[in-house]
Amino acid sequence: EVQLVESGGGLVQPGGSLRLSCTASGFTLSNYAMSWVRQAPGKGLEWVSIIYAGVSSTRYADSVKGRFTMSRDNAKNTLYLQMNSLKPEDTAVYYCVKNGERPEGQGTQVTVSS
Repeated sequence: EVQLVESGGGLVQPGGSLRLSCTASGFTLSNYAMSWVRQAPGKGLEWVSIIYAGVSSTRYADSVKGRFTMSRDNAKNTLYLQMNSLKPEDTAVYYCVKNGERPEGQGTQVTVSS
């Protein structure tokens, strides 16, 4: 069964950091381009970042560029999203997805608030 499970969210103050994880089962992450997407309250899905298959090159939305870093651990079949200098506008549910697909899991809630 193909499954993606996100974790690592929480409540953090502005300027703080969090690291999200996404563990895959049923398929090999490194064979696919994978994205992080997020959905803020009352808004649609927003693409955040992508890591390409094989070479692990990454791209980021302008809203997170320079603050977020996406990576992949092939041995653990896990994706990560290191989020630094968090802002209140980063508050959302974060999902990992195969690029171009819609989220199917629960996601992980990130709340940035003082």
